[in-house]
Amino acid sequence: MAQEFVTARIKGDKVVVFLKPLCPYCVMAKDVLSKYGFKSGHLEFIDITGRDDMSEIQDYLNKITGERTVPRVFIGKKRVGGGSDVKALDKSGKLEGMLKSIGSLQ
Repeated sequence: MAQEFVTARIKGDKVVVFLKPLCPYCVMAKDVLSKYGFKSGHLEFIDITGRDDMSEIQDYLNKITGERTVPRVFIGKKRVGGGSDVKALDKSGKLEGMLKSIGSLQ
């Protein structure tokens, strides 16, 4: 069930962030991404806190990304890492290009 939940949300034309709202790295990723002008429906923050399948979701994220921690950020179907990774991509100027390449920006 967790595998289906995760795979159903990762799509080629959107950014998906699996997170827990109180995690500082999740807040970092959310803050960085929130400064971009996304088309409606092309940025999704998925709070896994308190879900019955939270542990299974993290296990599946570990299986497909090599990391069990959150946030796990996907740009299109490409995994880009966590909060520090998103911040580094933004600082280097690469993040905007990645977002444009999947057509998610206005």
